[in-house]
Amino acid sequence: MNFLIPHIKDLIDITLIGFVIYKIISSIRNRETYQILAGLIVIVGLYSLSVVFQLRMTTSILKSVKNYWMLAFIILFQPELRSFLSKAWTGNFKYFSKNKYKKNDYSQLLNAISTMSFRKTGVLIIFEKNNSLDKYIETGEIIDSVISTKLLLTIFNKNTILHDGAVIIRDKRIYAVKVVLPLSKNVKYTKTFGTRHLAAIGITEETDAFSIVCSEETGEISFQIEGKIFLNLSLEELYQRIVDAEKE
Repeated sequence: MNFLIPHIKDLIDITLIGFVIYKIISSIRNRETYQILAGLIVIVGLYSLSVVFQLRMTTSILKSVKNYWMLAFIILFQPELRSFLSKAWTGNFKYFSKNKYKKNDYSQLLNAISTMSFRKTGVLIIFEKNNSLDKYIETGEIIDSVISTKLLLTIFNKNTILHDGAVIIRDKRIYAVKVVLPLSKNVKYTKTFGTRHLAAIGITEETDAFSIVCSEETGEISFQIEGKIFLNLSLEELYQRIVDAEKE
């Protein structure tokens, strides 16, 4: 009866298979995918029954397509498998990365953006990356402060002398305020957007910086990078774009 006693290798084997199955199932998000998976399970079940009960015709038909089951599985579940592999890497091994991004790194910023979006306060925030923004910073005021919700709300308050212009974020600190930026000359944008959005796009056309704008008219949040603009973002989408931009 020793064969009934699981060994350490068996436990590891079962754990790994269970983890893979769990991750694949958790990656399946839509009803259509569940239906496809159920169909494949039914086919495998029919094949097993046909072998057990020696149903020759059914067995021969299903056996002819048996070699293509794995290929069909990979093709049908390609998006889910890619999502699973991506999450398995970023979700389980990110703790070994030196550049670990936490949401609370920008919780103060996101709180401020949320409040100003609700109040329809005009906002223009630039994140410096590898290209120095010193020549633009010279046009504003250096404060070099930690990112604070109250400070950002004060800076962009219309009753303060600092609200007109851009805030520069350097090394996750509010480095400069009231900064003047170049405007985008892209005709596609000049006919659609105002000065704040054109400045946000313009700086990303000339440098590798990225930016956030909150519209004074609608409260809509947008994100600008590499001369492109992404409109009507939620806070979750905004945070993800910030993280992705910093990793590049």
